[in-house]
Amino acid sequence: MQCLKPGPELTTTNVVTINVGGENFQTTKQTLTQAGPNSLLSQLAETTSDRFVDRDPVYFSLLLSLLRTGALPSKVKDFDLRDLIEESRYYGLESLLTNSLTNPSQLDAFALQKSSILPLNGRDSPSAVATTPFGSLHVSHGSKITSFDWSLTRKSTILTQFPAVDSLLAISPDTAAAGATDFSGLQILDLQNGSVKQTLNWENATRSGSTVQAIGSSGEFLFTSFESSRRNSNSIMVYDLNTLNPVTEIGHNEIFGADIDSAIPATKLRWVSRFGLVMASGSHSGLSGVSGNIRFWDIRSGNVVFELKEEIDCFSDICVSDNLNAVFKVGVNSGEVFYTDFRSLSSVNDNSNPWICLGDKRKVINGKKEGFGCKIENHGNQVFCSKGGDIELWSEVVMGSAKTSNGSEDQLTKRDFKKNMMGRVKDMGGSRITNLAFGGNKMFVTRKDQQVIEIWQGSARGI
Repeated sequence: MQCLKPGPELTTTNVVTINVGGENFQTTKQTLTQAGPNSLLSQLAETTSDRFVDRDPVYFSLLLSLLRTGALPSKVKDFDLRDLIEESRYYGLESLLTNSLTNPSQLDAFALQKSSILPLNGRDSPSAVATTPFGSLHVSHGSKITSFDWSLTRKSTILTQFPAVDSLLAISPDTAAAGATDFSGLQILDLQNGSVKQTLNWENATRSGSTVQAIGSSGEFLFTSFESSRRNSNSIMVYDLNTLNPVTEIGHNEIFGADIDSAIPATKLRWVSRFGLVMASGSHSGLSGVSGNIRFWDIRSGNVVFELKEEIDCFSDICVSDNLNAVFKVGVNSGEVFYTDFRSLSSVNDNSNPWICLGDKRKVINGKKEGFGCKIENHGNQVFCSKGGDIELWSEVVMGSAKTSNGSEDQLTKRDFKKNMMGRVKDMGGSRITNLAFGGNKMFVTRKDQQVIEIWQGSARGI
């Protein structure tokens, strides 16, 4: 009978025994090297001397499970997160721990519920929220910006030069771009020491100061919507995100007379990576109602590729989804959620209405603006819309393809979206929601006249 030789993972030279706080753990060199070449555990995998670590063996067992499976065991929720973070830093595993606990792909939209709150210093309510992909958070309130790390257990607060911060964008965990509608310049802030690293300005023909109306970014560029302090011109500037040098200028308007359309600056900027376009939207409230425009800019040519003019039921807020290949809005008059497919935008003209209503198509009663103050954002394959103090979740239901007269599939007629309400009964209602943001596997919510940030996360495994 032939004896089977053990695989390389079972050879005695591959098995490693580590004594942690008096308790022995056996694993393989391959498992330990998952920690990275600069970690303590990788060094222990290569040493031939006694492997003793004077640390808590209980926390080491959790981190060893993380190395073995790529995920923490369910019992981790019974441990203090701050202690676990300190242990991960000692072993050089914080990046792996961060990915395990805050991976954006782990956000379960249907399981989200309000789990905790983060209090802010002072009496000012949050005006803007900025997040990073793995969950660190920056919140402007009054002239201050408070920052939380990815674990949301540490924070720092800096005082800015702005009377109030209206636009905020996270460039990195320690750097943010900030602007105000009543104070000139876009400031790049060092959030560690509260200093201004650089100020970016835009000057119009009259060389008057300019205020920031919106900020956006892609992986390569920083986009800023400026309006002159005299409100007689506006522009969208494109900067290199690494050097902050100006790259190009798009949407420059010098306003003469009653040209309302060109007088509307962009108040929301979003990058559409699928098409390499910048979405810029803005609206104006006048005697005849609310009107606005949505433009998709090609920054290479400086041309508008698609444009939507809003008059009948202008947007209260708008978002664009790469995953769903669509643009979504909340009608300021009706309060309904609408969408338009990107594939239909090329056929839009001044007389056509590309929007498809997802709601009940309620009629406007006595001219009341049902959608005023509503916020809409997308994350992954879902769209989140605030209605007063509640949050609606819209998700697409995949339907069968409809057939056209020539027998081909009509890809634009098969889309169906369903609505769910977010959270538990005790999460519903409350003050009007003013911000929705997503970072890591969490959703962040702020409300009118409240000096806290709500943390919404799933009830699935984790801390």
